[in-house]
Amino acid sequence: MASKTARRRTGRRSTWAAAALIGVGLLVTGGLYAGASAAMAATDTSASAAPTALTVDDGKKLFQANCATCHGLNLEGTADGPSLFGVGELSVEFQMATGRMPMAMQGPQAPLKPAQFTQEQIEAIAAWVQSTSPGPEYPSAEVLDSEGADVANGAELFRINCAMCHNVAAAGGALTEGKYAPALTATSPLHIYAAMVTGPQNMPVFNDMTLTLEEKRDIIASLVWIQNNQSAGGFNLGSLGPVSEGLFIWIFGIGSLIALTVWITAKSN
Repeated sequence: MASKTARRRTGRRSTWAAAALIGVGLLVTGGLYAGASAAMAATDTSASAAPTALTVDDGKKLFQANCATCHGLNLEGTADGPSLFGVGELSVEFQMATGRMPMAMQGPQAPLKPAQFTQEQIEAIAAWVQSTSPGPEYPSAEVLDSEGADVANGAELFRINCAMCHNVAAAGGALTEGKYAPALTATSPLHIYAAMVTGPQNMPVFNDMTLTLEEKRDIIASLVWIQNNQSAGGFNLGSLGPVSEGLFIWIFGIGSLIALTVWITAKSN
């Protein structure tokens, strides 16, 4: 009897060993489940991330669903929006990629805001407009590449043709009746070219008779240079010229003189 009891005691498992065994089993099961879930999620993500090129027909459907209310089903225009005959893909891409279209409400000028469509959708709509009524097309990469362009000549051309509205430092400026010339300090080369060619809002059209392709390229290069180089004079004060500079001098310069005069007077008394 004694030996049997001893055998039973030595062969009995402790409660800690059982708990450890259950824990190991749960860890292995959880690891296998997590690995399988991650693999399935990666497969789903790669499948959903596969590019789906939009066609011209997709662009037509997008236009008729989102733009035809104002511009007509066939670009003919309505009482709420102009005709798009001949505007071309360049104008469509510019207006939609900068968020100016679709407009939230009628006003003196379409404001710059985040784009409401993806770039693929915008290009599909632009392709359909171009196929229906051709107009200005996308420029070649060489036109947008500022390498080798004459920056000094571009800066002079900008001062002659653009600075009266956009400011000599491309900081933008106010126009009449609530309109304004936007700042060009963050505008892409494509949209700078598109603005010169299509003349959006109140901007005149600079065709190749007014500014040659090389001159447009030089202007783009000069604006890119301004974007990549900070003001050498320190604070630019909005690049508004004598207005902001005079206000700064009046507030801080005259204010400092008044404060100094008061201090000297109080010191002498």
